[in-house]
Amino acid sequence: MNNQAGLGQRIRELRTESGLSLRECARRLGISAAFLSDVELGRRFPSEQVLEGMARVLESPLQELQRYDTRPPLVDIKRLAESNPAYGVALRKIIDGKVSPEALLKFAELRSKKKR
Repeated sequence: MNNQAGLGQRIRELRTESGLSLRECARRLGISAAFLSDVELGRRFPSEQVLEGMARVLESPLQELQRYDTRPPLVDIKRLAESNPAYGVALRKIIDGKVSPEALLKFAELRSKKKR
């Protein structure tokens, strides 16, 4: 498994390993073969619902596929920064401080565990 692979490439790898043709996989997902092809080529991205279906059809944990979805959630980030300027300041400090993605994920996981 190539950690540098994009989501589309990983989906194609899993589909190929499963022995599914593009058309058969798309049929099982209830999407068009053209859309699935665009996803595999990195031109489009699946919704959360379609990604969940892909995980099921390709027998892969959803969390694994989500790790390959490297799109920044720009709409959500913009909404947060507009609703509370402190988010914008915090994000700027993260960027300026060159905080690693691993450090951010570890922090988020720790916060999530504390809330439980």
